[in-house]
Amino acid sequence: MSVKLEPGDVFLTRGHSFISWAIRYFTRAAGEKRTKVNHVGVVVEAGEIKTAIVVEALSRVKRHKLWSQYGPPRKDGVAVYRATNLTPEEVEIIVATAERQVGKKYGYLKIAAHFLDWLLQGVYLFRRLVPDGKYPICSWLVAHAFSEAGKHFGVEPGAATPDDIWDFIVENPDKYTQVRPLVPLREE
Repeated sequence: MSVKLEPGDVFLTRGHSFISWAIRYFTRAAGEKRTKVNHVGVVVEAGEIKTAIVVEALSRVKRHKLWSQYGPPRKDGVAVYRATNLTPEEVEIIVATAERQVGKKYGYLKIAAHFLDWLLQGVYLFRRLVPDGKYPICSWLVAHAFSEAGKHFGVEPGAATPDDIWDFIVENPDKYTQVRPLVPLREE
């Protein structure tokens, strides 16, 4: 059975590279259970798992098919969740906000700021000093798009990590429903 993705759906991934591991490690708060995901993006055009269009921050913010980035032979886990509390107008705002980021360069300086804040046990200090909109990272892109529609993931968009978004989504089943679990994409 094929899964249909809708605009505004949030996808989260768990990669196997060193960078993926490092992101999970350095976004974990002291005393928090293991981080499940290291990347996040948003669906902007409906479709089956092979045809749905997403926006995500990679080396640049890109608009492409989810399958083209995460389908076989890739083995990254990919989960998709759908907000149950969005109006059609809010979905339009989320999609338009994400689409406006397409083409921007990735915010590598923000990653360094996240690391420095992690050294200070998660204090939101260095991330405040880095301009948000010019060089986006994945979690800011999603958190910012949702905040423009009046929705939040429990933290300020500039402080959001993929783990923060994951935690908020799974801890709020009244607001989000799972469309697909965190498993690799494969022929279905």
